Amino acid sequence: WIYVWQRNLGVWRKLAIPSVLGNLADPMIGLLGLGYGLGAMLPAVAGGPYVAFLAAGMVASSTMYSASFEAMYSAFSRLQHQKTWEAILNAPLTIDDVILGELIWAGSKAMLSGTAMLGVAAALGLVASPMAVGALPVIVLLGLTFAAIGLVWTALATGYDFFMYYFTLVMTPMGFLSGVFFPVERLPEALQLLAYTLPLYHGVALIRPLLGGQIPTQIVLHGCVLVLYIVIGFCLSLHLARRRIMR
Repeated sequence: WIYVWQRNLGVWRKLAIPSVLGNLADPMIGLLGLGYGLGAMLPAVAGGPYVAFLAAGMVASSTMYSASFEAMYSAFSRLQHQKTWEAILNAPLTIDDVILGELIWAGSKAMLSGTAMLGVAAALGLVASPMAVGALPVIVLLGLTFAAIGLVWTALATGYDFFMYYFTLVMTPMGFLSGVFFPVERLPEALQLLAYTLPLYHGVALIRPLLGGQIPTQIVLHGCVLVLYIVIGFCLSLHLARRRIMR
């Protein structure tokens, strides 16, 4: 799989700067606009300014979007239009190598986006403690989680429009239900129960305390949920990709 990862890295290097800037643009606009604009009209949230509360959510959200875009739009281009996967399979590599390479690559790009967003939060004075460094492994885990989920959709997709179902019906509601913009505890009980099943919620629950200089509660539970999503997503995407290629 490392050769698939290296191939994607070599291509990405040609567009590295606009790629990183593009991944940072949306979360930075959201952080500055909502955090300092709307936040100026809000009281303290979770014991601190709203912009600090939002910063942790934006770190997790930017990781989610970066991994999802790479695992879906970019991976689908390599699968369907560029025929890169087909070419790789003519080498002594298997579909397992391709899927694992794409998973690790999308997770790597997500790590860059999440880490860059964490750096922005630190530069703005929104990181309260060096314990924020502990968010880096969480960013990696969260990136792999959404990369695995995205590859499932890539293996099912018939065209780029297919991904709109996921972005509109899954990712957008997930962003609002997972504690990115407001505390999950403010939601109705039924929606709180739904939020607990979402991977983004568990990423936010780990990242936010670390940025605030606190040790997260239920670390093992949150980590196990993310690992479970990775394992199930990888196995399912591998099964679907095999079936697709064998047609």
